[in-house]
Amino acid sequence: NMKITLEDDMSRAEAVLAMRREAMRGGRASGPVHQRVGFGYDSHRLVEGRKLFLGGREIPHDRGLLGHSDADVLLHAIGDALLGAAGAGDLGRLFPDDDPAWKDISSTVLLETIRSVAAEKGDTVHSVDATVVLERPRLRPHIDSMEETIARLLCVEKERVSVKATTNEGMGCIGRGEGIAAFAVVSMRGNEDEDTCM
Repeated sequence: NMKITLEDDMSRAEAVLAMRREAMRGGRASGPVHQRVGFGYDSHRLVEGRKLFLGGREIPHDRGLLGHSDADVLLHAIGDALLGAAGAGDLGRLFPDDDPAWKDISSTVLLETIRSVAAEKGDTVHSVDATVVLERPRLRPHIDSMEETIARLLCVEKERVSVKATTNEGMGCIGRGEGIAAFAVVSMRGNEDEDTCM
């Protein structure tokens, strides 16, 4: 905070504010920046006869997640958080489960579509923090490639994507291995440069 008493104090405060705005934009000069945060959650039941997809990657396991699409809970949670931050509804509104167009579709396509919806509103992804809750399989060997995939889909540096995994300590349906859940928080910035993702 700066004390503003004299006219020169006001000029100095405006200059400091302008530098802070420029730093927030990563050095890009454009209109005012707003920041928004969205929270997402998803869960699906594990069943036999389905492949397991998490973070846009196929993970070796004896069961997969049941859903209208490939049921990738991690990408669904991130997508829902992104929609929330952009003020654009939720997954069910954008991709209804009674629409055959989305049957068995890869969730990577869904997430790219959501990123495009956010970009049309002038919002770009700044960072992603997500947690997958499951008993098995162990995700540690796959987290790096999941983060790379998510970063590519959202057009951000990999360092801005964090994926963590934890168990439910044997408690509840997740603890009994009946399903997998995921939580995600996405921060977005708006009114920067237009979306440049290829």
